[in-house]
Amino acid sequence: MVLLSKPTAAQHFSLAATTATTNSILFPDVPLIDLSKPDSITQLVKACEDVGFFKLINHSVPTQFITQLESEALNFFSLPLSAKQKAGPPDPFGYGNNKIGRNGDVGWVEYLLLTTHTESDYQKFASIFGEAAEKFRCAVNDYLSAVKKMACEILEMLADGLKIQPRNAFSKLLMDEESDSVFRVNHYPPFEESSGGNLIGFGAHTDPQIISVLRSNNTSGLQIWAKDGNWISVPPDQNSFFINVGDSLQVMTNGRFKSVKHRVVANSSKSRLSMIYFGGPPLSEKIAPLPSLMRGEDSLYKEFTWFEYKKSVYNSRLADNRLGLFEKIAAS
Repeated sequence: MVLLSKPTAAQHFSLAATTATTNSILFPDVPLIDLSKPDSITQLVKACEDVGFFKLINHSVPTQFITQLESEALNFFSLPLSAKQKAGPPDPFGYGNNKIGRNGDVGWVEYLLLTTHTESDYQKFASIFGEAAEKFRCAVNDYLSAVKKMACEILEMLADGLKIQPRNAFSKLLMDEESDSVFRVNHYPPFEESSGGNLIGFGAHTDPQIISVLRSNNTSGLQIWAKDGNWISVPPDQNSFFINVGDSLQVMTNGRFKSVKHRVVANSSKSRLSMIYFGGPPLSEKIAPLPSLMRGEDSLYKEFTWFEYKKSVYNSRLADNRLGLFEKIAAS
């Protein structure tokens, strides 16, 4: 059963126009970071410099937190569309489908977008779904607590690898009680195959925050953009996490770390569920290269607050070069 609302004629056109016809190849060498290994810090830095993306194993997130949240999320997405729509439309938080953002982007996806301060989010859920909402809230809280801790550990290891002091230069932004982090659960139902390529579930983009922590079920679909101009299909692994460098971390490292462009293509035979924690700074935080990393270099970026960048991102399309507006143009 397809759980999305039927696209309008205009959306049908947009979805058809965004089928994945660009060449893609299987990526056999996703950077793999084993946190139990003594050289994991060096490998973390290298992965962020070379790709901006890596797979993480031997992490600290309990398996039961992952499986419980996936179960609760699937219960929600299996509800009739009329029930799910009571938790929407996203403003920006809540349930949405087909439409991504407010600037015309569409995809074969339905989703829940939540703040990481979940109490306010669940007030409308509780009035609609009763005990089911409470179970979902508890599952989200347990999962986010563990994933946030892991994200901060990764950021502190990266600071160690870059010889940054203090070592919480990045992680303190996620730990701040005003941290503007968000949590997204995406569901991509299977679809009827047609000619013209695979259907785009979520269009190409970079993540604007500091770091993204992704976990999905064992269904393929995630692709990252390679330097050679190919889309690289990332093999699914439901027991591991995938980490993306965000635009803000690219700026804070003055371009040393790369914010990787990525997308999701829908799977025609089975559904895909992904859960993404986007670790962001407080809205008033100034984003600029860290002085300790500059070593006499010029900054590649104009200083901006997270609020300014977030506003700019929300006014853009997914595929836009969002950091382009904040890059310093070299003097001719």
